[in-house]
Amino acid sequence: MDGEKGSVNEATLPGISSVRTRPAPSLQLDAALIRAAQLGDQDAFEQLVRLHEQSVLRLALNLLRSEEDARDAYQEAFLKAYRNLGTFRFECSFHTWLYRIVTNICLDHLRKRSVRKEDAAVMQEGEGARNVISSAPDTRTEADPEKDLLRRELGRRIETALEGLGPRERLVFELKHYQGLRLRVIGEMLSTTEETAKNCLYRATQKLRAALAEPGLQNSRV
Repeated sequence: MDGEKGSVNEATLPGISSVRTRPAPSLQLDAALIRAAQLGDQDAFEQLVRLHEQSVLRLALNLLRSEEDARDAYQEAFLKAYRNLGTFRFECSFHTWLYRIVTNICLDHLRKRSVRKEDAAVMQEGEGARNVISSAPDTRTEADPEKDLLRRELGRRIETALEGLGPRERLVFELKHYQGLRLRVIGEMLSTTEETAKNCLYRATQKLRAALAEPGLQNSRV
């Protein structure tokens, strides 16, 4: 498969709403499909997409916290995987190789978002951070209004603390604590060492602890 073959495009990739839960792919099945796709079998690559689309989408959503950005990263990742499948040499699992592509794309998105955030710092300060937890209403009839407000405030504080991390720090933190990946695997995805990933995670954790320990967080009252 070479970079000139472009029959796989955004129109042929399923959208977010169409992604369904599928059994985890096996290494043997991946290998067979990759070899077939490298020989030009379009159906084989489309089957690879179906096998891995859920994990790719989940990773992009967790890292970017935006369905629109996640959809863009999802499409871009599979297009890049298709164009570069000929370079895959089975030195790691296809899953790790694909995750490396996704994480690098997401890292670019986070860097661009960080620049936009700096340009619009005053507006963001006025609006406050948004997240699913803080925006979801508590419809329980027995809900305690004070606890609900405290929960929303804590959610905003956590999201703000995450936004305060550097793009690479947030990426490593999310991959470790939300995706449950080992530091060795994270290092491979980011083309660095396990020790470097560990140090990055440590810095991220320390920054989050400092941000969440600011006066008023733990003992805040409304």
